Amino acid sequence: MSKFITAQDAAMMVKDGDGLIASGSGGGHAVPEALLKALGERFRDSRSPRNLTFAHVVGIGDRESRGAAHLADPDLVSRVITSALIDSPAFIPLALNDEIEIYTLPQGVLSQLLRDMAAGRPGLICRTGLHTFVDPRQLGGLQGGTRTEQRVELIEIDGEEWLRFKPFQLDVAFLRGTTADEDGNVSMEDEAIPGEMLSTAQAVRRMGGKVIVQVKQRAKAGTLPGRSVRIPGILVDHVVVVPDQSQTYATHYDPSYAGVLRVPLESIRPLPFDHRKIIARRAAMELRPGVVCNIGAGISTGISSVAAEEGILDRIVLTNEQGYIGGAPLTGRDSGAAQNFSAMVDQPYQFDFYDGGGIDRAFLSFVEVNATGDVNISRFGNTIVGVGGFINISQNAKETVFSGTFTAGGLQVACANGALQIVSEGKHRKFKNDLQQLSYSGRLASSEQRKALFVTERAVFAIQNGRLCLQEIAPGIDLARDILAHMDFMPDIPDTLPLMDPRLFRSEKMGLIETPHFS
Repeated sequence: MSKFITAQDAAMMVKDGDGLIASGSGGGHAVPEALLKALGERFRDSRSPRNLTFAHVVGIGDRESRGAAHLADPDLVSRVITSALIDSPAFIPLALNDEIEIYTLPQGVLSQLLRDMAAGRPGLICRTGLHTFVDPRQLGGLQGGTRTEQRVELIEIDGEEWLRFKPFQLDVAFLRGTTADEDGNVSMEDEAIPGEMLSTAQAVRRMGGKVIVQVKQRAKAGTLPGRSVRIPGILVDHVVVVPDQSQTYATHYDPSYAGVLRVPLESIRPLPFDHRKIIARRAAMELRPGVVCNIGAGISTGISSVAAEEGILDRIVLTNEQGYIGGAPLTGRDSGAAQNFSAMVDQPYQFDFYDGGGIDRAFLSFVEVNATGDVNISRFGNTIVGVGGFINISQNAKETVFSGTFTAGGLQVACANGALQIVSEGKHRKFKNDLQQLSYSGRLASSEQRKALFVTERAVFAIQNGRLCLQEIAPGIDLARDILAHMDFMPDIPDTLPLMDPRLFRSEKMGLIETPHFS
């Protein structure tokens, strides 16, 4: 068969029982969309192949019908190994109804594990996931279905607890790049993320599998500069050319996402003035010049927009787990990409840096918190989000700022004269006695002297002496009516309770660039 084939040809190479891995992140970033779509169509036409194990390091999809959702059928896929399901919600009811064996493991673990699988090592050994739902003493990462084998093992080395994440068989890789030459060498000059393309290709080829890469264009052999090749042709079995390939689902092509253009700070769109911006602003007050930060998902992605609006973006170091260092990680539908970045590294190496304690301050989200500062972000109600890079980041950062609304489901607020008013309270409590899953252990963090702050639109908390302690309250908020009445437990409260900065609750710029840290 020719090196260059159609998406339909590629789909025919997947056999019953195969292990399939797809590249990409979030909303179409380096996702081989045409290959996934072709495989889904083949199954719907012929009911073949069946019983696949489907792996993807990061959640991939448009939260509707694209990406991983093309394969959301329990006869097509019997097992999923990923870090997040939120971008492919069609899999969530299959997990809730135990129709598919689904694991959500830490993003960094899966990214690094592929590198170890490429080298034939017996898995990844790390501490990431201890005392969370990933720990085999809890759920071992299982979110649905019947466990067929332990994916995570607790081991002891020199008297310390570690986790061993086991390798798994891969038979076919669907990857993506921008340009492939006639020898199959692949470059990624237009892609919005680097991912772990090389490690994945190496792992699959080592296991005797097929590597198929979707690209935008074909080049003559020998015309790609050697330094631009991200997947060598010796690892590529076949290439599928998709001329209308988009950079992400929301953006056909933006040169700033590819790092070939730096945009003026004024062109980074400010957040609308609402409770989410209030929270992002308060979190941004924890930024410091030169401090290496991670910006996670959810409300925290708005911090880079606040930093740009306040004129301090060039004085701080923001990173994200997809591999960007410096610049502004994006918010919204293109979250995961970045603009004005200083460097881009492959995802496994970014997580090496994170796991080694390279993050001074992490900015993450929370869904549920208990009295000791444990956090759940992975599963609540009838929703399975997964963890993405949350556990790698929160478990290894020196300090973590968790951001979220105080309640959920219909919360509406109003601001006037630097004060906050609750117009409509959220239906669901988030400060609870019992968490559905444990994604972050406040007890473990306290024992390791790592600090944590919890930022909401009306209050700020910290972990002190192993318990959640109220640190600040918004002007205009009544402690008993607006805070304590909506918590399952009583936090520690100091005798003197400071007010949150009134600038947070005004629509004009806060003037962070004029604070002592930045002036």
